[in-house]
Amino acid sequence: MYRCIVRLAEQRWQCSVRCMSSAAKRKRSLHSAFPVLEQPLQPIQQHVYEANLQNSNACHKKYIELTDKAMKGGGEKAIARHTQRNKKLLVRDRLRLLLDDEDFLELSLLAGLGLPYGDIPAAGCLTGIGRINGLWCVFIAMDATVKGGTAYPITVKKQLRAQEVAIQNRLPCVYLVDSGGAFLPLQSEIFPDKNQGGRTFYNEAIMSAMKIPQVSVVCGSCTAGGAYIPTMAEETVMVHRIGTIFLGGPPLVKAATGEEVTPEDLGGATLHAEVSGCVDHFSWDEKEAYECTRNIVSTLNFLLPEEEEEDEERTRKKKAEEEPLYSSEELLGLAPKSYNYSLDVKMVVSRLTDGSRFQEFKARYGTTLITGFAKIHSNLVGIVANNGELSYQAALKGSQFVQLCDQRDIPLLFLQNTVPTAAPTLTTTQAEMNTNRLKAQGSMMSAVACASVPKITVVIGGCHGADSYAMCGRAFDPNFLFLWPNARVSMTAPGHAASLPCPDSEAEEEEEEKKKKQEDRLNKRLDEESSAFFSSGRLWDDGVILPQDTRKVLRDCLDIIKQQQYQLTTERVRSALLRI
Repeated sequence: MYRCIVRLAEQRWQCSVRCMSSAAKRKRSLHSAFPVLEQPLQPIQQHVYEANLQNSNACHKKYIELTDKAMKGGGEKAIARHTQRNKKLLVRDRLRLLLDDEDFLELSLLAGLGLPYGDIPAAGCLTGIGRINGLWCVFIAMDATVKGGTAYPITVKKQLRAQEVAIQNRLPCVYLVDSGGAFLPLQSEIFPDKNQGGRTFYNEAIMSAMKIPQVSVVCGSCTAGGAYIPTMAEETVMVHRIGTIFLGGPPLVKAATGEEVTPEDLGGATLHAEVSGCVDHFSWDEKEAYECTRNIVSTLNFLLPEEEEEDEERTRKKKAEEEPLYSSEELLGLAPKSYNYSLDVKMVVSRLTDGSRFQEFKARYGTTLITGFAKIHSNLVGIVANNGELSYQAALKGSQFVQLCDQRDIPLLFLQNTVPTAAPTLTTTQAEMNTNRLKAQGSMMSAVACASVPKITVVIGGCHGADSYAMCGRAFDPNFLFLWPNARVSMTAPGHAASLPCPDSEAEEEEEEKKKKQEDRLNKRLDEESSAFFSSGRLWDDGVILPQDTRKVLRDCLDIIKQQQYQLTTERVRSALLRI
């Protein structure tokens, strides 16, 4: 079973990088002069634009408020205790020492806010992708100012998603461990199931077998289950005095045996570096630990382009690259307040692509779905964008285009804004049309699910019903999925609860009144639970991004995906690296 899983993951990776490895061998991409999308804002669209802009400003205010809350971690008292009494660096200061610069792609910053068991800022850990010695690496950094580093269900979910990103994109993974173990009152949601706590360690073994490097830095407490993270990593660095590894701490030893022992004697850096052999590198302080980690990353078997070659490539790209003809700030007025406020999606495309250029595919067929080729920061992509309901013709067109991109090894970008509710079936003709649409959408879903090229999804409006699956929603495993702050994620849009099926009624008048109240309650609930911030708080996506930042985020994602071509050894080994 284990070998089958590793083989399947390896096969998926090999398929997804066919284009990347072949692209590396070419000196330059083929010359292209895609047509320019002339999509200025028209006076007739001004009122819709203004309404969207007003809504975007309100969403932006909420985004800033929640981002500030997440950035503050556990609050002033917890930060003072962490830095002054425990003599530790804050998690973002640790990342400054570890990464080349602060320009990293942070994932799911708003995760953990608004949960039934309270707010857990940033889910108690920071995850993202940053450069170490020029190499993109996933980092998973525990924030001990949040609930003392205790792991909640959302913490585990965020860690697992970061590991999944590392596996999908074959990125080295660095763990900064400072954890107090699981939050025991919620142990039933952390420990027993397949995609809960134990999956972290399973993933570590699988990643090692796939030759995805993993490095761990013990910069705090590693208690109970958290102790397995550093011991299963390929190389581990431990900081003197502040780093500890043990299954049960001093209080448990005293309760069990009556013996008093210090954390350092029980599981400190000296013990594990000199006696147990659990760690590979001893560091006197955190600064030395991150320097050591950077040196370890420099030993990984990646062959990045020489600096001169890289500079030449960057210069060539800059010359070939064109900024969009229209300002990215205009995307704020194109982000739909609701589906009824959607403008032509080509206006969005023209503000994301190089030179606002776009080579449309099947322009006159299935016009409610826009498909075609474009470049984003000189990276060729296939774009699939909703421009109305996903009709029979549109789904067939989408299916063909996705398969075409898969055939040519071109990454796919989905811009999702699906209809708020499914089409009604009131007549025989409508039933026939809906049946045909159902078959075509099933075909598109199959094409998306089986496409081996990298996929990036940005929800720019609504994410509702089965249409969202065909547009590579979360269930269809995109490499990255982001939401704009105005986005809505739910089975059906707020205000459309009546479209959902309900039980047959007997007393019509009483039932009609009861049904109306039920619809009102459901619409109110949909309004609360469909917001982008509700979604991101539960980690249904990889984060909320501002519309004007979308082009930059896409550039980073495409660069990250392309890094796979530089790894020299990618053959699967028979077994994972075992520590002494």
